[in-house]
Amino acid sequence: VQLQASGGGLVQAGGSLRLSCRASGRIFSINDMGWYRQATEKQRELVANIIAGGRTFYADSVKDRFAISRDNAKNTVYLQMNSLKPEDTDVYYCYAIVNRVGVWGQGTQVTVSS
Repeated sequence: VQLQASGGGLVQAGGSLRLSCRASGRIFSINDMGWYRQATEKQRELVANIIAGGRTFYADSVKDRFAISRDNAKNTVYLQMNSLKPEDTDVYYCYAIVNRVGVWGQGTQVTVSS
């Protein structure tokens, strides 16, 4: 099982980006799906999380700006990021509990210029 993330890039402050992360392989169940971010020498922090039933959680720093969603038929989680700020610059990692095992995707760089 692997997670493939995409959608990062360079955007000006106030702009938007949409990240996607698709799980592939021999999948029987996917519970939590989420996004973390980490800059060099910083601790990885949870940005947003969505459980199988659809309930979501957001870090205070991104509430009202980011929206997480999932398409269970496509085994994919999305992160819509609006009103981006320079402090949102980070490497973003997707995460999912697949077949009761935690799996990380590769990071995708998000850079917000001022």
